[in-house]
Amino acid sequence: MSIGQEVFAIKLYELEQQYGKLQSRIRVCGKNNRRRIREELQRAEEEYEEEHLLLQERVKNCRSRAVSRLAKAQLDYQKATDESIKEQLAADLHGENTTPGEDAQEASALYAEFAIDFATLATQQALIAALSALDGQAEETIEGKELQDEK
Repeated sequence: MSIGQEVFAIKLYELEQQYGKLQSRIRVCGKNNRRRIREELQRAEEEYEEEHLLLQERVKNCRSRAVSRLAKAQLDYQKATDESIKEQLAADLHGENTTPGEDAQEASALYAEFAIDFATLATQQALIAALSALDGQAEETIEGKELQDEK
């Protein structure tokens, strides 16, 4: 297994763990136990905040400019989506026959659907990026062998 494959295996494990959490928490909270929903929400928000702080540290302290830029892109995405859900979506959805509370609920549901769709798209992008990286490694290996064979 090459270094790229080892890194991908670790990242896939992390993704699998997050997906497992997503599934189990939604399943457990689907039983409409409000206390449990709030506990899980608080736990998820704390984990999200921890990840956000780690991203900020990567942007500030990373030796690699490429990694720093990618982390900054993630931070920018988080900021844009946080602002959208908190400020814009409910206002954009407001109808004459709805209350602000109903608008906020609809906005939250819409954002949840968007976030899941975005995660699906991100998974597809990750697959393309990983396969491209593996293809590049395979090409380098083949070219290296061809150069050795020529000698």
